Amino acid sequence: MKNLWKLRDINEVESFGKSYREFIDTAVTERLAVEFFEKMLLKNGFIPLEKYTGNEEKIYYINANKSLVAARIVGEPRDGFNIIAAHIDAPRFDLKPNPLFEDESIAMLKTHYYGGVKLYQWYNIPLALVGVVYKLDGTKIDINIGLSEEDPVFLFADLLPHLDKEDKKVSEKFQGEKMNLIVGSIPLDGSEKDAIKKNILKILKEKYDIEEEDFVSADIEVVPAIKSREVGFDRSMIAAYGQDDRICSYQAIMALVDAKKLEKSAAVILFDREEIGSEGNAGAKARFYKKFFRSILKAKGESDVEFALDELFENSFVVSADVAALINPNFKDVHDKFNAPRIGNGVVVVKYTGVRGKAGASEAHAETLLHVRRVLNSAKIRWQVGTLGRIGVGGGGTVAKFLAQEGFNVIDMGPGLLSMHSPYEIVSKIDLFETYLAYKELVSKR
Repeated sequence: MKNLWKLRDINEVESFGKSYREFIDTAVTERLAVEFFEKMLLKNGFIPLEKYTGNEEKIYYINANKSLVAARIVGEPRDGFNIIAAHIDAPRFDLKPNPLFEDESIAMLKTHYYGGVKLYQWYNIPLALVGVVYKLDGTKIDINIGLSEEDPVFLFADLLPHLDKEDKKVSEKFQGEKMNLIVGSIPLDGSEKDAIKKNILKILKEKYDIEEEDFVSADIEVVPAIKSREVGFDRSMIAAYGQDDRICSYQAIMALVDAKKLEKSAAVILFDREEIGSEGNAGAKARFYKKFFRSILKAKGESDVEFALDELFENSFVVSADVAALINPNFKDVHDKFNAPRIGNGVVVVKYTGVRGKAGASEAHAETLLHVRRVLNSAKIRWQVGTLGRIGVGGGGTVAKFLAQEGFNVIDMGPGLLSMHSPYEIVSKIDLFETYLAYKELVSKR
């Protein structure tokens, strides 16, 4: 089989990788990802759902500032859509509602980890605070501290090896309640009790107009303050935070925007909360995307919108766009080598996820796999199969099962990553580009 790097225009691969890096370095939270994509959609002629009259082709809808639906309408919506569904949340740490305290002359912020993280990976790396704070009068304050070169950064401080010689299990050694973020050490003049905490509050008030109670009405995430970088002497890979799964969201939106001729209506749905089970009103269990499609059907004059919605779902094809675990040459024993995806071999097609006898999996039907094979083979798109580790070792899920429960035909598909769920994940540039090409074909074909 010919090397995939030899089949593609390297200039196109590099150009796509460069634009992707601009996105992944900017969109370090769900809110920032939605803001980035809204600007892109508006630039490419999409209009907000509230302005849709039933005649326009390109529309989008933002839900709770953390999830998004965008679509291009051709023909009758009840005939179905080609949909790419991804999630834009990523493993991280969140500030607790009452986070600030002082201990042993150090001011710290209490956190709670979000999603599947290895706690030890987050010690002693530069971290940023990114999110929003709402004051009591409704004023919104955007927080972005640590990503600029001029900003301070924050850290979880580890224990030096000289004092850390007791052999313990990782789960005992690294505990979530000890993930307290260092934020200062200078006391406020004239204050005796909690002088350092008071000084931090003084800085927050003077510089950001934030008071201690304002943390209650805030969404502030702790994310790596590390820019993406090219990896390897050959610069063939990209390392970045949050690639699971914002990488697929970028590929999906680009595919929807760039697709030249659609044989069927197409859409992209971007969810929040996938890393914690797709909960809440912005996750895949929520109703917002149904509202979007109902609004389209109503604007198109459907008399029985609910029946038309059922038909729309049944006639649609969905790619659950999520990353796959590449075989790691240093840890090959956790993989089934005959069903493990490899770097540089294209987009990964995953028939099922789940754990313990496929529990929690939607498992794509054979007919759905046949459609994918035909479309990708016809376009000469390189694809490979993948599973998440050996039986009894690996397991996981995506948004696929929640969409399948609504009547959609769904297949899991995305680029492979190394070091998934770490603060610095790795993707091959050629797999990044090939997945974009695959999504573009799949949104276009009937």
